[in-house]
Amino acid sequence: MERKNLWAPWRIKYIQGLSRTDRCFLCDYLAAPENDRENFVLWRAEHAFVVFNKFPYNNGHLLIAPNRHIADFSDATDEELLCIMKLIKDCQKVLLLAIAPHGFNVGMNFGRCAGAGLPDHVHVHVVPRWNGDTNYMHVCSDTDVISQGLSELYEKLVEISQAEHLPSISK
Repeated sequence: MERKNLWAPWRIKYIQGLSRTDRCFLCDYLAAPENDRENFVLWRAEHAFVVFNKFPYNNGHLLIAPNRHIADFSDATDEELLCIMKLIKDCQKVLLLAIAPHGFNVGMNFGRCAGAGLPDHVHVHVVPRWNGDTNYMHVCSDTDVISQGLSELYEKLVEISQAEHLPSISK
């Protein structure tokens, strides 16, 4: 039987970044609004922002993080928490209009042992889901198949969010 490889070269940046403790990519993105398109920062709000996960579990996987570098929600203000919740709602709305998922996973990981790839800057995952989207690739080879490029979906979500005048977005 011939062995076949499924190459995912973009994953090496994530793997290499796991050992870095000196930088927070979310804070780096916040400090450089002129690079929002390049960094896939979708929206900036008063207390939080939305960015594409560059290492997604599924197409349209977004991250919502407070603008302040805090490791836990116990350090968040009520205004930050409310802003994050409103952004979750807006993310679901724009993703429904753009790619019509059947549902969503919304979750948080606190600490490296709980799966947090960036344990020092709390963030929420919004992951679109479709009936039957977990298939043999994930079950048998721990591989996710992403059906659309980040740039293409980023442009579509920007267009829809502007047309919808989503209230939580200040950009």
